[in-house]
Amino acid sequence: MIATHNPGKLREMRELLSPFGVEAVAAGALGLAEPEETGASFRENARIKAAAAAAAAHLPAFSDDSGLVVDALGGAPGIQSARWAGPGKDFAGAMREIDALLRGHGAVTPDARRAHFVSALCVAWPDGHVEEFEARVDGTLAWPPRGDKGFGYDPMFLPDGYDLTFGEMSSEAKHGLPPRGLGLSHRARAFLKLAEACLGKP
Repeated sequence: MIATHNPGKLREMRELLSPFGVEAVAAGALGLAEPEETGASFRENARIKAAAAAAAAHLPAFSDDSGLVVDALGGAPGIQSARWAGPGKDFAGAMREIDALLRGHGAVTPDARRAHFVSALCVAWPDGHVEEFEARVDGTLAWPPRGDKGFGYDPMFLPDGYDLTFGEMSSEAKHGLPPRGLGLSHRARAFLKLAEACLGKP
């Protein structure tokens, strides 16, 4: 089971699992409530979500906690990344807020707008066993946002070494696994670690 109610994450996580022949149902499809994310780190929140889902559904559960970490903002929004968008998931507004805060700090050059995405993945079994993996991708924050692919803060995130934002990249370019893709995104990089440890080769 994929322990998320976020349709963008659900789509990406299903795409990551599909080459391994793993069929997954979403937590929302089973009517499971979202647990309160009280952790102090991405890893802790991923574990909370996976463990709660595994215990409730009596199935192995796969969860992600991820977010944007902006150097000039002291690491914000970090684990609060989704909350910055509010209950209406207004990521366009959240991106405007980040850009305004950066400009308020005088951060207008690429070097001053460094950021990275973090993804912490957890697989939890009903017996309480967990496996955890974490990865990041570094880049800068572009303005104005570009592209309508992906979700969240993708349109303003320009990964190092690329001319396209995550919002402009196809799903295969962003998180396709080798040999089809580069495993570029933070979630793909963490998933490669998980796959090696838990799933073997596709």
